[in-house]
Amino acid sequence: MTVFEYGNPNAGIVLVQPVDDHDMSVMDSEVRYIRELTDQEFGLIAVKVRNWNNDLSPWVAPAAFGNEGFGNGAADTLAEMMKLIKDPCKTIIIGGYSLAGLFALWAASRTDLFCGVAAASPSVWFPGFIDYMADHSVHAGTVYLSLGDKEEKTRNPVMSKVGECIREGYSCLQRKGIDCTLEWNRGNHFKEPDLRTAKAFAWVMERTGNRGVRV
Repeated sequence: MTVFEYGNPNAGIVLVQPVDDHDMSVMDSEVRYIRELTDQEFGLIAVKVRNWNNDLSPWVAPAAFGNEGFGNGAADTLAEMMKLIKDPCKTIIIGGYSLAGLFALWAASRTDLFCGVAAASPSVWFPGFIDYMADHSVHAGTVYLSLGDKEEKTRNPVMSKVGECIREGYSCLQRKGIDCTLEWNRGNHFKEPDLRTAKAFAWVMERTGNRGVRV
């Protein structure tokens, strides 16, 4: 993996985000949006993964579109990512878009390192993930979820379940007493990922602040 850093490296808030080439093309605008949405100082660590479908998947699953299935590389990615956190006493928020959002939710169930999760349009349609959320607690105290209002309106039988899944996931977090929200954005999955991700991070930053507190 390759690491890119943005913002203030000395800030008390550290944002961690798995990214691919598409994310990297809009990172500057994402950072700008975050700064417009919150006055909190932050540093952002963008971790570019090598194989999106493998490196961010918690377990093996068949292809949802095209021919490329999903691997089980999330555990290795999380282990490498945790090595990048130089000061675990800072307020550390993990987040991302699409499969990276799903990875962020999963990662927060595996460690108490993260104070918050910023999951923008997460791929919660991923086979077995909502059952996993029901059976495993998110250790972060604050979770943001979002989805585009057209994302569930697709002919793909797997991905069309995303609306039902995110509503169920949100309810699951509420039942477990997590400080959470579910925001609906306009458009399909590919509309304004930089702004959606920025909104996710900014909301969590405003809720957690520079406290360095983990649940």
